[in-house]
Amino acid sequence: MEIQIWRDLLDPYDLAVRELTTKFEHLRYEYKSRGVYCPIEQVTGRVKTISSILDKMQKKNIEMSEIEERMEDIAGIRIICQFVEDIPKVVNLIRSRGDMSVTHEKDYITNAKTSGYRSYHVIISYSVELMNGPKTIQAEIQIRTMGMNFWSTIEHSLQYKYKQNIPDHIREKLLKSADAIVVLDNEMSLVRDEIMDAQNSMQHQTNLVAEILNNIQNLYKYANKREIAKIQAEFYEVYAENDLEKLERFHRQLDMISEGYRAQELNFTCGETT
Repeated sequence: MEIQIWRDLLDPYDLAVRELTTKFEHLRYEYKSRGVYCPIEQVTGRVKTISSILDKMQKKNIEMSEIEERMEDIAGIRIICQFVEDIPKVVNLIRSRGDMSVTHEKDYITNAKTSGYRSYHVIISYSVELMNGPKTIQAEIQIRTMGMNFWSTIEHSLQYKYKQNIPDHIREKLLKSADAIVVLDNEMSLVRDEIMDAQNSMQHQTNLVAEILNNIQNLYKYANKREIAKIQAEFYEVYAENDLEKLERFHRQLDMISEGYRAQELNFTCGETT
């Protein structure tokens, strides 16, 4: 098969992966910017390599004319979650979206593969806009915890090294480690609330600091440098105390100061025009 034909075949999948990755990253950004816990920890994407496609064609007895119909994972998105409980939330987010439609799902968490592999797969139908018009393709979204992803990455590397024939003694260790990942995910679920509280507090503080610094920057339009220097020094003192309540109080006070200066500027401007 000529290289150009492969490019024509894979270009829509490359576009789909870039669009989907961006969309899920933006969704994560929206959660974070609102100070709300996000069930998505990380998003990655890839287009299946030509060699991997050829291997799968041979293994599954897929004809060239059947690739796009029978191969669901040419475009692949991987969404990593912190907790097992986050996975159904991500699945529901995907189901509810209007820019993609779920065709079917594969639950390898409830029904793990014999190898020990665990993940939740959602197969979607997704449309991309090309030079010659829209094209609808299939894409596979894998949703898993960080522990599941670590195990899967190691297992995939071993499958590649041993060409799908992993020795029994290594396979046995993989199964034991897969069981250990289940235990780890369950243990993390037990302290999930404490972890989420800590992360939410950190994110809230990050957002507060960003808003405070933005307010101080905006004050340069209205206040004199001496006043701004005083406000900055006070901010550094409050921040050094690592007290979230004091930081929130300083944020509110700075908002009032900023509003006062903006009101003065508005009155001054209005006075000039009358």
